[in-house]
Amino acid sequence: MNNFARQNEDASSREPVFNMPPVVVALAVLLAGIHAARMYLISADTDLEVLIRFAFIPARFGAEAAELGLPGGAGADLWMFVTYAYLHGDWVHLAVNVFWLAAFGSAVAWRFGALRFLLLSAAAAIGGAVAHLIAHPGEFVPVIGASGAVSGLMAAAARFVFFRRRVRAVGAEAWRYPAPPLLVALRDGRVLIFLAVWFGLNLLVGIGAPPIAGVEGEIAWQAHIGGFFVGLLMFSVFDPKHPEQPARRWDDVLPPM
Repeated sequence: MNNFARQNEDASSREPVFNMPPVVVALAVLLAGIHAARMYLISADTDLEVLIRFAFIPARFGAEAAELGLPGGAGADLWMFVTYAYLHGDWVHLAVNVFWLAAFGSAVAWRFGALRFLLLSAAAAIGGAVAHLIAHPGEFVPVIGASGAVSGLMAAAARFVFFRRRVRAVGAEAWRYPAPPLLVALRDGRVLIFLAVWFGLNLLVGIGAPPIAGVEGEIAWQAHIGGFFVGLLMFSVFDPKHPEQPARRWDDVLPPM
């Protein structure tokens, strides 16, 4: 074992399960604060107004959108592609999303930095909303929850966290080490297993498997997939580049096919 690999393994053994950067902590606190305000500080009528204005409602783009007269106008037609991710159905729904945000989003935030992390999260939320809109055109049922954005962060993390001997997966300097290209990453068995499990679970949800215990309501699984593809395909767009990155060959760290 060379010194680089040994140092990486030693560092990995000292890393906590959740090594949360400030932006992830702040985002988790913001999500919890928004939900607490909805639950305890405003009336049910006001909360309904919040949902109509800020949840993602495909009916805003339906043939009868003008007749519905939904508040918010053209502004809501735009901001709801992102704002729906800040609303949650209950505390369990919020806790599940915050858990996965901490688990996968932390690695991405350390690597990308706060601004790029937030931009990718927003892009994944938009991708999730678009996917749901395509699957449910004209539907009035509002969609809420950060799972589309979190799915994008899961996919982005999968682009580099499995290559810990070649890429420092967490920590403030993570961006200094290049991640493998997408086609190379898709040759790695660990990445393929992760993708298979992730898509398999969402397929089960899509065909009507029982929902996660404690999570009420229909799960917008198409939004998960839309966000996931944004994170997987747009990782390289947001991944910081550095002129001092050393040249890497990836064939020697991938398992034989």
